[in-house]
Amino acid sequence: MPLFLAGIIVTTNMVVLNLVGAIMVIVPVVLDVAWCESRLVAATPGKRAMGLIVYSSSTQMPYRLALLRNILKLGMPWLIGHAAVFAIVSSSHSSNLVPTGVWVLTGLAYLMPIIWIISLFVGDQRTPYDRICGTTVLRQKLTTAH
Repeated sequence: MPLFLAGIIVTTNMVVLNLVGAIMVIVPVVLDVAWCESRLVAATPGKRAMGLIVYSSSTQMPYRLALLRNILKLGMPWLIGHAAVFAIVSSSHSSNLVPTGVWVLTGLAYLMPIIWIISLFVGDQRTPYDRICGTTVLRQKLTTAH
């Protein structure tokens, strides 16, 4: 919004606005969280506060693995939700009928985080993105501040 109000972004094209939003908000967050989880103490500040650490089979999770994990965990649902909001706004101007694609995007935006949460309580209590990446979140007493 500040970029639009400052006149830096002058388009109202929904695809361009969605792309700018993703680049300005989603990408930096995913990159930062991946960096936090690829450090020696593989945890974001929130995980540290809760005494949790992300464990991979190696001693220190490689950045590319942490990046993949966070693209799946945060990036995909956030991008889909972001696209759904833009699709809803865009379709509300054109007609009273909401296109099927908008319903699918909106459903996916809600379904993915719900699946992430449910997976914490069933089976091996690991999320799909942790299974894909071969990572596990463990409770650990963190004594180092890196």
